[in-house]
Amino acid sequence: MPLVQVIVLAILQGITEFLPISSSAHLALTPWLFGWADQGLEFDIALHFGTLFSVLIYFFRDWLRILVNGLGLTTPASLGPDPSLDRNPRLLWYIVAATIPAGVAGLLFKDTVESTLRSPYVMGTMLIVVGLVMWAAERFAKHERTMNEMSMKDCLFIGVAQALALIPGTSRSGITMTAGLLRNLDRATAARFSFLLSTPIVAAAALKGLLDIRKHGNLTPELIPSLGIGIAVTAVTGCIVIAVLLKFLRANSVLPFVLYRLAFGVFIIALAFSRA
Repeated sequence: MPLVQVIVLAILQGITEFLPISSSAHLALTPWLFGWADQGLEFDIALHFGTLFSVLIYFFRDWLRILVNGLGLTTPASLGPDPSLDRNPRLLWYIVAATIPAGVAGLLFKDTVESTLRSPYVMGTMLIVVGLVMWAAERFAKHERTMNEMSMKDCLFIGVAQALALIPGTSRSGITMTAGLLRNLDRATAARFSFLLSTPIVAAAALKGLLDIRKHGNLTPELIPSLGIGIAVTAVTGCIVIAVLLKFLRANSVLPFVLYRLAFGVFIIALAFSRA
């Protein structure tokens, strides 16, 4: 695979996986626009691992605190205080429960969704529909609750929404952030919980990908450098995007992402009609 394709797709994955604008739509459209050959199963799995490393690196201290609190252990003094997590010791088990809907949906419907719904019309429609729901959540929700106030009901609501991300164009981060806003979380908290919730499901997808490579893949020594570069670039880009987005949402609304989704959705549908 050409180096420029590796770097462009890895950067694109790192950006679009965490911004609420649909990584699947961008990664499907980009090779088509540039006339690139399909990057293959192995590279797709590498991007999953790059995404996983992003959330593990950026949220390492959060995850350590969540695990320690969830298991009833003493929080190391070196972590310092974090009332939003320390006051909600059940958060670990809430995340476990919230991961189940997407896990079940993935096992039951992933192949069906990818074969029957992976079309530009579906992607464009979901970009627009979720964008409109995101606008409604931005416009009408209160945006006042933080992580320490989250309940099992909040987490399950967001977890069920995450299952919808199987549909191309939905955006996992977009639908889970929107669900968080609908539960009156503030914007930064909705994004932070979305990223924490992504960790187990992305890890599961990456591990399943390794099994798929073992069964159906063609991992050759020539591919190793491209995969390594893809993982590293995705991980670094993802960490930067997470930091920038969380800072942005502390003082700004999600309206720019709504407008982008609407415009991109219309563009994809129009392009599909023109190429039909």
